[in-house]
Amino acid sequence: MDREKISIYRIANEAGVSPATVSRVLTQNANVSEEKRKKVENLILKYNFSPNAMARGLTSSRSKIIGVLIPDIRNPFYAGLAVECERAAGERDYSLMLSNYMNDMKMEEQRLYKMVGQQIDALIIMGGRVDELITDNAYAERINRISDLMPVVITGKLEGGNCYQVNLDEINGMDQVMEYLYSNGHRHICMIGGKNDVESTQTKWIRYRSFLCRHGTRFCPYDVVETGDYSLESGYEAMNQMLESGRKLPSAIIAINDLTALGIIQSLREHSLRIPEDVSVVSFDNTFLAKTSVPRLTSMDYGYDQYGNALIETALGVLEGMEIPKRQIIPTELVIRDSCQKIT
Repeated sequence: MDREKISIYRIANEAGVSPATVSRVLTQNANVSEEKRKKVENLILKYNFSPNAMARGLTSSRSKIIGVLIPDIRNPFYAGLAVECERAAGERDYSLMLSNYMNDMKMEEQRLYKMVGQQIDALIIMGGRVDELITDNAYAERINRISDLMPVVITGKLEGGNCYQVNLDEINGMDQVMEYLYSNGHRHICMIGGKNDVESTQTKWIRYRSFLCRHGTRFCPYDVVETGDYSLESGYEAMNQMLESGRKLPSAIIAINDLTALGIIQSLREHSLRIPEDVSVVSFDNTFLAKTSVPRLTSMDYGYDQYGNALIETALGVLEGMEIPKRQIIPTELVIRDSCQKIT
């Protein structure tokens, strides 16, 4: 194999260590276990990898550009996160190359390979295939090949992937929402929105059910409504169907995101129902929509500044040969506004 095609990231991935460990072996730093040192040294010999090649891989010919693959920039969640990534990158004298694939799986693959061919220094993948509940092994292998060339950071999960994960604390976030509603007297709580093959959505549904179980509240399958996407329109249609079904209206509704919440609120109003006097509504994302809706939405904040900074610092940290944990968790916090009411 051509030595020039072997990078420090390839050596690190094959050895199951960090780029920083490879760097320490090459510079004869004593702070490496004998087992890891032997693995790295064997690969260095196998590929005839040299300290000069490492130096070229870590410090020279950098484009100072980080690629960011986004499902739909029109979604306020991704727009807000992209802005914070750009801010964090700018503080490190880096620019972003954004590519939007409009939630299209085929387009996602095309944009992925096109971006990798643009001489970016690192790649951040938001949503899409890395959000799937069950990992596509072929896709994971493709990402592994890319991670041999550059740092890859994802916002979801990828079983068997060599990439780095920066994830939201969905478990604690959902627990906060349920605790808040329960403490305000709500017992009949409904969830609306999302897809059942998306990891983060499944996590919320599971925590919802487990909370009800722990508090001795009966779970009704009709109270979890899958809409197939995360749009305003799907929230509107789902709420219409619930109201027209004749089923008892819940006292509180948890929307999968702010967009879906706006659709729910629109439907409730068209049926002459008031928020929060008749129905309380809580959502996730805490985008500008939550702050400007009427009433203002109680919504789960994802710490976009911290999230964006963690994505960029992870990518650049790996690029610079630092020891970076394979998975990081970003804390969440419920922002209480005007869309919920205490009941007795």
